[in-house]
Amino acid sequence: MSWSKLKQNLESFLCPALDKRVEYRATSYRYLPGKAGTCYIALDKKNILNMNDKTTLIKWYETEQEIKNDSSIQIPITDDEMEAVRKETKGIVPEDRLQVIARGRKLSEYAKEIMSAQSSLSKSNFIVVANKFLSSPIEESLESNDILLNILALVDRRVGKKRILNMSEKMKLKHPIVQYFYELRLNAV
Repeated sequence: MSWSKLKQNLESFLCPALDKRVEYRATSYRYLPGKAGTCYIALDKKNILNMNDKTTLIKWYETEQEIKNDSSIQIPITDDEMEAVRKETKGIVPEDRLQVIARGRKLSEYAKEIMSAQSSLSKSNFIVVANKFLSSPIEESLESNDILLNILALVDRRVGKKRILNMSEKMKLKHPIVQYFYELRLNAV
């Protein structure tokens, strides 16, 4: 599917409150075959999400430290994760320290997920994800771990006010850009 047709299809699914405010943009370099194109998701003519911009990448370690130091991030730890740490340490570590170790591991995994999600954003990836979004149920896109699928689903008219309001807890564990679009949609409902 051509870019213009894909853009038209995506923008036809925008919720009425965000229609004409959110738009999808792309640039291509016709005479530079080695240079990949860039995609943007713009809000009120300002680029909000720039895909394939190497300056927006956050190093994994910095992301991990930001996450570990952010007290607002609440990541639940299951009994199975605590038991796994207990087995690895052969039961010689105090109970409160086990929780700290398990939480640290989970935060590291979360940081790695964020880094891999950010580094995979590109124009070609956007086109693949957009086609997947257009051909799959909206519930699948909302539940996905893919940042782009989440964003496309959040601004979709098929997601109603009640569903948006019921998603507040799930959004706390999502990528910051997904949280941004969630807040945008929440305020637009």
